[in-house]
Amino acid sequence: IELRSPDVVMRLARLGAFHQTRLSFMRYQLRYLKNERWHYKRERWSIDKNGEGVAVYRVAKKVDGLEKAYSLVCFAHNIEASQRSDRVIANTWDATFVLYDGVPSEAEIARLARNAPKQEAGRFLASDLVFSRANKSVRLFEHVLERLAVGRQPCQDMLASVGYLMRTTAVYGNGKFGIAERAHLQERKEMRNAFQAEMLTVWLIRAFSIDYVEQMARIAAPTTAVALEREKRRALGIGNATGLGMAPFLVNHPLLLHKWILARETALARVRSYGDTTLKSRQLFLEQTQRAHKACSEWHSIDKRQEAKIRKLCEELNLLEAKLHSDYFKARLADGGYWDSIFRWGEEHFSLEGQEMLVTLLLEPQGEIVDDLAASMYEDEETAMVIDGSINLAEMLALIHKNYAWCLHQNYDKLAAAKYFWYVSEEKLEPRLGVRSDELGANLEQPLAIGRDVCSLYLALCEVPKDALNDTLLAEFLLLHPQHRHSARRVQLTAQRPYAEIRDNLIGSDLYPVDILRCKLSFFGATLFDPRSDRWLRINMYQYAPLPDELEEMRATTLDTSMLAATAVDAADDWIYPKLRCQSAR
Repeated sequence: IELRSPDVVMRLARLGAFHQTRLSFMRYQLRYLKNERWHYKRERWSIDKNGEGVAVYRVAKKVDGLEKAYSLVCFAHNIEASQRSDRVIANTWDATFVLYDGVPSEAEIARLARNAPKQEAGRFLASDLVFSRANKSVRLFEHVLERLAVGRQPCQDMLASVGYLMRTTAVYGNGKFGIAERAHLQERKEMRNAFQAEMLTVWLIRAFSIDYVEQMARIAAPTTAVALEREKRRALGIGNATGLGMAPFLVNHPLLLHKWILARETALARVRSYGDTTLKSRQLFLEQTQRAHKACSEWHSIDKRQEAKIRKLCEELNLLEAKLHSDYFKARLADGGYWDSIFRWGEEHFSLEGQEMLVTLLLEPQGEIVDDLAASMYEDEETAMVIDGSINLAEMLALIHKNYAWCLHQNYDKLAAAKYFWYVSEEKLEPRLGVRSDELGANLEQPLAIGRDVCSLYLALCEVPKDALNDTLLAEFLLLHPQHRHSARRVQLTAQRPYAEIRDNLIGSDLYPVDILRCKLSFFGATLFDPRSDRWLRINMYQYAPLPDELEEMRATTLDTSMLAATAVDAADDWIYPKLRCQSAR
């Protein structure tokens, strides 16, 4: 079965309906840490009665007799309620964090203590790999603290309705404010895949948030306080508030975007073509469908548009469960078309949200044939960015017709097609979106309107006499028209990498920027997308996942460690959706 066409996949409405999969970075990372035998230890815990202090969490393994380690250095702060904000421009947080390369000395911890709470105003070194900050989700944090202090467990409904004790407002990596650049890490096997340092940071922050609330409960009532039960610890993830700052990433990294989408589409095609159709795999698919249905019933959003999608998705999953018990699909078992028939049925009957959830569910029982793809989701972007000036203009026009027909019908002189412009905020040095007719700054527009710019290149090429198109090299044309260099590069990249381009107008009046954010966050492994406007949303990360102190237990469940493969019931993967109450613990 062929991969889905980029004209189908790379539309914003569909990208904005993506869900996490087995290939998502969080899930790949837990498999990797388990199978490569990394170990965890809480090295330090010095939190006082006011909730202030420092903690250090370390993951490490032996390589050629030497220890390779990464340490999360956590700083807890006691702040006023009025100082707590989701805004990235805030100056004070309940906690700040640095992922340190190695094991920090007391002098290094003291340096980080001076700088980490300042964030952008601090000074960082190449030994500092990631820095972040987080605020309490006050309602749930206080509820859990009060319950634990009197010897009771928190309410399950409260845990499900919020899902995290703390919410990060940024997880910075790749050279931001002096910390280590990506190039410093990309040759390390454990960091080669995209965003592995950031995902490790979030996973360890989650452990800190749970340890922190238990500590505050013990301080409040040392004789009656209890710890969280294992199931309730697992039910807590880490929240995140994400805005437009990350939106241009997918546009600015077309090669990486292609690799991510290609892996996902290849996995889907493998399952549809020759996925395991044994009774066990079909039972696992049904189980995951039921668990996804349960998760969706606990997924709520204040955004009316997203809430309607969630209700529709629950209806579709309910329909799928009923259909799986019928003879409709069983007839395809004999000819090997079982999974493909389910997918095609979903294409016909489901919304985009449901169709992309179906992609996730089809991959779940098929780790043995898809998990290897997760290790390929990175790219050396520098070497592939060279323009081939030796092709002629006729060839260039043909490439545009083939891959950019979606942008050629727009009239970008009209306001509806060019309503917005992307710019970089002078205050925070982060991307923002302006309204062209109402705001100043369009003269500082960032080159993110790919459709408009390729259309401009196309019109310029059309002005070249037809009898000269075959004889004029692209290099000659660009010498005379250098403003089209970036568009020519995009066209050539997309010719070789069909999933490199979002095939929609990124400055048009129908732009819904949250779709870009959700696409990226789905590859992280995020869940419970909750748009707070069309420009920012909240998510949950690592909810129901094993905690760092469960690494040894995860290894005990491994049945196959070849090629980092994980079985469908492997503890490192069997967590993304809450278990059904009738299930026994694995």
